[in-house]
Amino acid sequence: MNENLKGSKAYLFSIVLVAVLGGLLFGYDTAVISGAEKGLQAFFLSACDFTYTDSWHGFTCASALIGCVIGSALSGWMASNWGRKRSLIVAGLLFFVSALGSMNPEFLFFNHGEASMNLLVVFNIYRVIGGIGVGLASAICPMYIGEVAPSGIRGMLVSWNQFAIIFGQLVVYFVNFMILGEHTNPIIESIGEGVNAVAPNSDPWTITTGWRYMFGSEAVPAGLFALLICLVPETPRYLVMVGNDAKALHILERINGTVVAQEILHNIKETITEKTEKLFSYGFLCIFIGIMLSVFQQTVGINAVLYYAPRIFGDMGMDNPMVQTVIMGVVNILFTLVAVFTVEKWGRKPLLVSGSIGMAIGAFGVAITFGKAGLEFVTMVSIMVYSASFMMSWGPICWVLIAEIFPNTIRGKAVAIAVAFQWIFNWIVSSTFVPMFNMHLGEDANFGHWFTYGLYGTICVIAAVFVWKLVPETKGKTLEDMSKLWRKDK
Repeated sequence: MNENLKGSKAYLFSIVLVAVLGGLLFGYDTAVISGAEKGLQAFFLSACDFTYTDSWHGFTCASALIGCVIGSALSGWMASNWGRKRSLIVAGLLFFVSALGSMNPEFLFFNHGEASMNLLVVFNIYRVIGGIGVGLASAICPMYIGEVAPSGIRGMLVSWNQFAIIFGQLVVYFVNFMILGEHTNPIIESIGEGVNAVAPNSDPWTITTGWRYMFGSEAVPAGLFALLICLVPETPRYLVMVGNDAKALHILERINGTVVAQEILHNIKETITEKTEKLFSYGFLCIFIGIMLSVFQQTVGINAVLYYAPRIFGDMGMDNPMVQTVIMGVVNILFTLVAVFTVEKWGRKPLLVSGSIGMAIGAFGVAITFGKAGLEFVTMVSIMVYSASFMMSWGPICWVLIAEIFPNTIRGKAVAIAVAFQWIFNWIVSSTFVPMFNMHLGEDANFGHWFTYGLYGTICVIAAVFVWKLVPETKGKTLEDMSKLWRKDK
């Protein structure tokens, strides 16, 4: 009887744990390219029917993000029409298909191991398929957790989804490191104008096989997620939307207990029937700030580090770049926990402003020291500072603000737009990094290095000023307070 009054924490934990696996796959899929991209580049440099330039490589490394834009755009419609659970099952299946297809893009139609333009197109299609899964998971996993979690711990449980994303990136860094083993990534030499060649002494195993295992490794967690999500319930909110109040109440009782469940069901019914308003009902500034939070989260350049970490550490002269990449993943995990446990104490704005300043210091440190003999350690520390500062600020806090800053009556539409902008600018940053990083200015081979990180550092400073001047503090405010906040500012 006691459990019936209080609900089951173990039941709630098991549901959230499965949903959080979607966040882990989100991180795994977006970061798997970091260990595989050099082998992949060397493989397609062997093509005879086209020249695989830096621009092609930048597009290929970022092609999954095209799918992310599509997936995030479809997420609202799918979640409303198919349900949260079914949508996540689809995401898991897309992850699985993408992993196997990226590992063996020649399947059925091409000769194994023969690079060509058509094979590159097929490979990118498989990556886009995985990206659609990421886009769905990025929007629906936090939604699912938020709709099953009791209000008193909702923020913390949703924040753990961001932790799972970073943990997924760490897992894939470690998996890539284990797959590489005693082998080494190929040596790519520039021959001018964005064209490269593979050095003769490069390890052939990583060119023919290594990158395939790295992409294929995602099939294991993807298959597990697709199976486990079938075992969790649909969210009570969606069940009420489709008229299944009895089942919704049963799930609420198992999570919250009998008495509280009745009250929550009543509140859900009121929310479901709540009127909606036009997107700009609360003014332009409300939507602009939400969009710019997403834009700055990407244009500070963090994904250029996450996706290309081994390349960056390799160019710095590190003996085994995958070791530094794994160390960076551990640092990212620790600093994400800083945000999870301080966001309700320190507030959103202080974390974002301090994180922006930390990122700027790190980025300018990389720009000044990269490629200078004797300063390799300073460059590595600067990258760690840059990455850690993001993980304690823009990484998790941007998602928290996007979820709570919009008034209830426009939240669905506004969040969809903000998340779409996030993936669009993620793609822009990721696809431009390689050609920008490899730019030369006359005899200055390091021009692209300092220009790229100098640009990211400048954007970090602008982001700090933007948050300080325009972003409202939402700490301690209810979601209903957002309507009053933006009405007052109009």
